[in-house]
Amino acid sequence: MVQSFSAVSFQVVVLFILIGVGFILTKCNFLTKECVNGLVKVILYSVTPCVIIESFHREFDPDLLKQLGIAVSASFLSHLLNIVLAHLLVREKDRARRCVYQFGIVFTNCGYMALPLQNALLGSDGVFFGAAYIAVYNLINWTYGIVLLDNEKAKISFSKIFINPGIIGVCIGLFFFLTPFSLPPVLLTPVKLLTALNTPLPMMVIGFYLAGITSFALLKDKSFLVAMILRLIVAPLCTFGVLYLLKIRGPMFVSMVIAAASPVGANTVMFSSMFNKDAEVAGTFVAVSTLFSIVTMPLIVAFAVFLA
Repeated sequence: MVQSFSAVSFQVVVLFILIGVGFILTKCNFLTKECVNGLVKVILYSVTPCVIIESFHREFDPDLLKQLGIAVSASFLSHLLNIVLAHLLVREKDRARRCVYQFGIVFTNCGYMALPLQNALLGSDGVFFGAAYIAVYNLINWTYGIVLLDNEKAKISFSKIFINPGIIGVCIGLFFFLTPFSLPPVLLTPVKLLTALNTPLPMMVIGFYLAGITSFALLKDKSFLVAMILRLIVAPLCTFGVLYLLKIRGPMFVSMVIAAASPVGANTVMFSSMFNKDAEVAGTFVAVSTLFSIVTMPLIVAFAVFLA
């Protein structure tokens, strides 16, 4: 257990050093909002798909395909647990804030925060199962997430459900996994080089959000604290417990727990702004949960590694 905690802590500390670089660059005015918006698009539209494609770029294995199906089911179950917790336990009276808290509890930073840690601890297998979580995340994000935040119109964009970088990356990756085809070296090499950017760039973006915290007054707000505890402790432990009872073990178990234990997803800020919810509270929710995850993630993930 101690060894597992040390290994996870090492990787999380490395990630937070990179976050610190983003924080310092922001304070020095080298990293601006416009710059970060550009970086987010680079990560979203090129880096993340390449990470997923590379993780699926392997020889077909029927047993691995079966495990992928289990991982998808486990990912749906994890999100369902989050939704139930968010709606049962968040009691914020202000509707806009309540929606932000519920959204943040359901949707973790399973791309920016989880993938680098999954890759560091588990290698390509961790990213393989992490990609399943991301695919489910995208499906639920563009359905339930839209209905939750855009509660007046509740319009669902079916094109965005199936045509987005995460899903496209999974589809391309599955093509190479399920067929005898593979990328030629001249294409695979750029994919690997872009994949290498998946750790530093997202962490620097998170550092930008942390640098944007102007007040910690929300830490005195009961609803905010409840939402934080639900996201960082209760929700991941529920996923942990249910998957463990279902006898899911090994890299899949650890990968799912890493995704579930991640802090509030950065999409919470973008979607809150898009649907005129409290974007400032959303930004604080993302930043503060990321800050406190340096303590909660190593504990939960190390326990998962120990039991896997």
